[in-house]
Amino acid sequence: MKKHNYSAGPCVLPQEVFEKSAQAILNFNNSDLSILEISHRSKDFVAVMDEARALALDLLGLTGKGYQALFLAGGASLEFLMAPYNLMKVDGKAAYLDSGTWASAAIKESKIFGNTVIVASSKEQNYNHVPKGYEVPADADYFHCTSNNTIFGTQMKEFPNCNAPIVCDMSSDIFSRVLDFSKFGIIYAGAQKNMGPAGTTLVVIKEEILGKTGRTIPSMLDYEKHINAGSMYNTPPVFPVYASLLTLQWLKNLGGIAAMEKLNNAKAALLYNEIDRNPLFKGAANVEDRSNMNATFLLNDEAHAPQFDTLWKAAGISGLPGHRSVGGYRASMYNALPIESVQVLVDVMQALEKAI
Repeated sequence: MKKHNYSAGPCVLPQEVFEKSAQAILNFNNSDLSILEISHRSKDFVAVMDEARALALDLLGLTGKGYQALFLAGGASLEFLMAPYNLMKVDGKAAYLDSGTWASAAIKESKIFGNTVIVASSKEQNYNHVPKGYEVPADADYFHCTSNNTIFGTQMKEFPNCNAPIVCDMSSDIFSRVLDFSKFGIIYAGAQKNMGPAGTTLVVIKEEILGKTGRTIPSMLDYEKHINAGSMYNTPPVFPVYASLLTLQWLKNLGGIAAMEKLNNAKAALLYNEIDRNPLFKGAANVEDRSNMNATFLLNDEAHAPQFDTLWKAAGISGLPGHRSVGGYRASMYNALPIESVQVLVDVMQALEKAI
């Protein structure tokens, strides 16, 4: 039975990525060796790393603009402390937007390093919207934000103009929509949403913002050391980087981020239109801040939950229950989820309406 995978991450990936990855596990580049056993210093894998780094910059429109791409381990959560380590000056200040659980986790790490100013927060409203109308302090060493909130289903639609470098956690919407990525000093994203399997994190850095903190940075947490080593300072997560490269190649062949954005807009419109039309359901996030990646919604009457759950499971839908912080349901519509899968969910919602 075909599965329609709405998992929030790790999540759906393109079928061709599974097939090529499976082949590489058995025989990589006709070497009669598995991708799982080759040296990370072999010319075959060095070529993988170099292409993945270059392709990430190409897709983001940052080639030749003073940026470097790294594929690191530790997840996006490690970047919560690497960002302040590399950007917050001794006795300096950082500005943070508190728009969700992961933004809050980043704030917690920043406070270890110095003065951390929360410019705005939607915590009191259970993060059902993205704060707006805030100002970034002129003397901040950097401003940190989270572009998409996986748990609560909100997404930033615009970013502030400020003098400080903008550091953005794009873990759950990287490569999903067109932005002026040159506005950002650092972009980081765990692979397991839109890019590959869990195990690596893409970090895109504007080189000129580094080396200004006055801190002694441990080698493994020093972006400059990773850049100078070609993202091979230590043994990288070989297989996740390879699978991420395959996903980036798939995206490039589709027409890049602009083509992907059109597909994502169509998927989101299809589902949100049904949430708003169907009297049995309601959205959990403020309409103006709704995420195109993670749609959170609730039943108006919880008594209908057993019947709805039976229907979507029978239709081959997986990963639909919402996070415990919100309840209800969460449909994660990452790049590789086909619009046909969204139509199946919409059909199930309509079937429930007819049955009630």
